[in-house]
Amino acid sequence: MSELSKRTAFAVVAVPLVIWLIWLGGAPLAILMAIASAIAAHEFYKLAIAAGSVPLWGHGVILSAAIPLFVYARQLGLWVPDVSIVMLLVLELLSVALWVRGANGRPLEAVGITVLGVFYTGGMMSFAFALRYHPYAIGAAAGTALVVLPFLLTWGTDIGGYTFGRMIGGRKLLPSISPGKTVAGAVGGLLLAVLIAVLYERFVLRPQSQLGMLLQGVILFAVLVSAAGQIGDLVESMLKREAGVKDSSHLIPGHGGMLDRIDSLLFTLPVSYALLSWLLIPVPR
Repeated sequence: MSELSKRTAFAVVAVPLVIWLIWLGGAPLAILMAIASAIAAHEFYKLAIAAGSVPLWGHGVILSAAIPLFVYARQLGLWVPDVSIVMLLVLELLSVALWVRGANGRPLEAVGITVLGVFYTGGMMSFAFALRYHPYAIGAAAGTALVVLPFLLTWGTDIGGYTFGRMIGGRKLLPSISPGKTVAGAVGGLLLAVLIAVLYERFVLRPQSQLGMLLQGVILFAVLVSAAGQIGDLVESMLKREAGVKDSSHLIPGHGGMLDRIDSLLFTLPVSYALLSWLLIPVPR
C-alpha cells in the first residue's frame, strides 16, 4: 500500500472510533486518553534519550497515563490527589534520581525532562476530557460537539497548510525546524480553520449544544486555535530534529508515531478549553 492509502485506511477506522468513544465519555474516553498519553510519553522520552538526555522514562509514562484517570476520578467525585500529593511525586522523582542517576547522571535534567513529558502528554491530553464535560455542555451531544471542534480545526489547519503551501510556495516559515512549511501554508491553514469554525458554530454547535459564539468570537477562536496547532506541530518537529529522527515512532502505518498524530492537539485542546470558557454564550432553542 502507498503511504496515502495507509493514511486514508487508518483515518477511516480511527476517526469514527475516536468520535464514538468521545460520545460515550466516562471510562472508555479516560482509558483511551490514558493509553494515548502513555504511548506519546514513551515516544517523547525516546526522543529525549536520542538527543542525549537521561529521563526517568518509566516513571514518566506511568504518571502521564495516570493524569487522565485522575481527571475521570474527579469527574466521578472520587478521591483525587491534591496539590500536596502532586508535589510529593516530584520529591519521589528527585529521590529516584538520587539513587538511580547520582550526581554524575545529570539528575536535575532527568527530573526536569520527566516532569515536562508528563505535563506535555498526559496533562495536555486531559483537556479533551475537560471539554467533554465542560460546565456549559449539557449531555453527550453537547460535550462531543465541543471536543470535536478543536479536532476539526487542527485537521483543517493541516489540510489548508499543505494545500496552500504546495500551490503557492514562497517564503519558508521556520526552515531550520521544518523546511517544508511556508508562510503561505500557515496563512492558508488559518483561513480554512476560520471557515470551518464559522460553519461548525452555525450548523453543529448551536443545534447540538445550544451554545454559540459571536462572529468575532468565532474568528478569534479559530485563529488562536489554528496558530496553537501550528506551533504544536513545530515544537514536535524541533524535538525530532534535535533527536535526529523523522518520526517519533513507526506505530501507526503511514502516520508515524502517536506523538506525530497528536502533537498539534496537545496545544489546541487546552487553548480551546480556555477560549471556550470565555467566548461561549447560551443560544435559545
